[in-house]
Amino acid sequence: MSEEHPSAGALTTFECLTLGVFETPAIFRKLATTSRKLAELKGLAASMPNDGILINTLALQEAKDSSAIENIVTTHDEIFKGDAFPDFVNPAAKEVRHYIQALHVGYERVTSTGLITNNHILDIQATLEKNRAGFRKLPGTALKDGLGTTVYTPPQDPDTIITLMRDLESFINDDTRLDADPLVKMAIIHHQFESIHPFYDGNGRTGRILNVLYLVQKGLLDTPLLYLSRYIVRHKADYYRLLQSVRDQGKWEEWTLYMLNAVEDTAAHTIETVTLIRDAVMDTKHRIRDAYKFYSQDLINSLFAHPYTKIEFIEQDLKVSRLTATKYLDALCAGGFLEKHRIGRSNYYINVALNGILTRDGV
Repeated sequence: MSEEHPSAGALTTFECLTLGVFETPAIFRKLATTSRKLAELKGLAASMPNDGILINTLALQEAKDSSAIENIVTTHDEIFKGDAFPDFVNPAAKEVRHYIQALHVGYERVTSTGLITNNHILDIQATLEKNRAGFRKLPGTALKDGLGTTVYTPPQDPDTIITLMRDLESFINDDTRLDADPLVKMAIIHHQFESIHPFYDGNGRTGRILNVLYLVQKGLLDTPLLYLSRYIVRHKADYYRLLQSVRDQGKWEEWTLYMLNAVEDTAAHTIETVTLIRDAVMDTKHRIRDAYKFYSQDLINSLFAHPYTKIEFIEQDLKVSRLTATKYLDALCAGGFLEKHRIGRSNYYINVALNGILTRDGV
């Protein structure tokens, strides 16, 4: 342990963790309310006829917020344009797009195998960063505060990083290691991953993807809909302070309560968003069905899969010609469902209802 940085190497030894550390009255109370809110979200999402709508649209929102934590700042407009026209967006929006791709990679891995392995984590980070650098092999990584002072030095030796990640992989997938509530384990796993800091870049975003994948793995959610980045952005100072307080002083209760609060608050906000999207889908469906002969469920699904749609999306999803897709979109613009805009030589169409829901918290 370094004398200069006394927190260096202050990592969790899972065998030293006992249930008693987490079985406090405050954690039990918070677990009860958080679990109910999460179950409510799971049930609501199951009522949606097409969960792909939620996965696509909420992932866009999460990617923006998660990237903002790393000071990769962009707007909803840029994100939604990037969904439709990847070549026309700024570097920050491209970074956000990589996050969405990484989330989908992780979701596919956990649903196909039922596991979260180090190979899966490596795939997520490689998709996120567009490189295969793998776990850190060179020393020098240190975490600094806003004044440039080193507050934590993660493990520096490559063999130590590999050993710790193998132990974390076991802890994630083997419930006999600690018979705790999955939400408590999620808090422990997130802290340990961020403390190992196994990659040169993308540790924060990879760790936040692991949060929702773990909830899916444990059956608390069927689809990756609960993203904590919005909460962390709004309580960023507490997030970093409490991470460090566990390393320095072993204050697990405060950290666990922070993460449970994050889950409960995010679940409540997501329930509101999903309800608004569901109602908008039904309203749009009924109004288009009553007014247009070209109504189909595939059309509704396509319109709500992308806040900004384009002719090619309608062509592909409805299996119609470009001319027909254009006629459909122009008719929906005339009806007030869409707004037509231009980028380069192409048109794009804003889903007015969906865009309003996703941007209601600001740009």
